[in-house]
Amino acid sequence: MTTVPQFSSDAPLHVQVRELIRQQAISGEIVDENGRLMTEAALVERFGVSRVTVRNALAPLVEDGMFDRSPKRGTFLRPNYAERWVGRLMGFQEIMAEAGYRPGASILLSGMTHQHDDEVRELLKERAVYELKRIRYADDTPIAIEHAFYPPDIGIELSKRELISIKMYQVFEEELGLEIKDAVQTISARISSPEDEAALELEQASALIEMQRTTHDPEGRVLELLRAVYRPDFFQLTINLNRRGS
Repeated sequence: MTTVPQFSSDAPLHVQVRELIRQQAISGEIVDENGRLMTEAALVERFGVSRVTVRNALAPLVEDGMFDRSPKRGTFLRPNYAERWVGRLMGFQEIMAEAGYRPGASILLSGMTHQHDDEVRELLKERAVYELKRIRYADDTPIAIEHAFYPPDIGIELSKRELISIKMYQVFEEELGLEIKDAVQTISARISSPEDEAALELEQASALIEMQRTTHDPEGRVLELLRAVYRPDFFQLTINLNRRGS
C-alpha cells in the first residue's frame, strides 16, 4: 500500500504534485513496462489530491514533452526524456504565475544606451542598445534583479509598452511578429554585492543564483540578452539524471 505524501505549505499543491509525478515517472514507480502512466484516478488516490490538481500538475509536463498523450491508449513517458537537457523557455511572469505567486516589478533603468560592455556589443552587434533593468517580485517580496539588453528596433517597440507586467516573449511573438527559435542559458553562483542586498532586502551578504540567457531567432540574431540574479530561497535548479544499464 502506498503512503500518501505529506505536502508543505511552501509551494502550490499542483507544483508539488508535478514534481512527484516527474520524479516517480522517471524512476518507474508510476509507469508500467511500456511507459504508460497511471490513470488520473490512480494518481488521485496515490497522492491524495483532487482530479483538478492532478490535471494541473500534468498539463505542463505534457507541454514540456515529458509525456505523450495517445487517444484511447493513455499517457506515455517519452523513453529519452530523462536524458534530455531541454526546457521550456518562459519569462518571469509565466514562471511566477505557474508557481502560484503574484508577479511584480519595479524599473531601475530603461532606455537606449551606448554604455554597454564588450560582451553585449559582440553578441547584439549594435553600437547602441536598449537596456531594461528591473527588480522582480513574488507576492511583494523582491526575489530577483534582471538586466536585459535588446537591439534598437526591439527597444523602440518595448519603450511604447508597459514594462512592469509585460509578458516579454508573448509580446515578441504575438505583437512584434518575432519568431523565437531557442535560447542558451548559463547558470552559476556568486556572493551578493551591497547593491544586490539593498535591492533584494537581504540582511547580510548571501549566495545568489546568477543566470545569463541569450534568446535567438531562426537566423541566429540575438533578440534578448538577459543577465539576472535570484534569491536561492525562491529559485532552485533541479535536473533529473538517468544511468542506463548495458
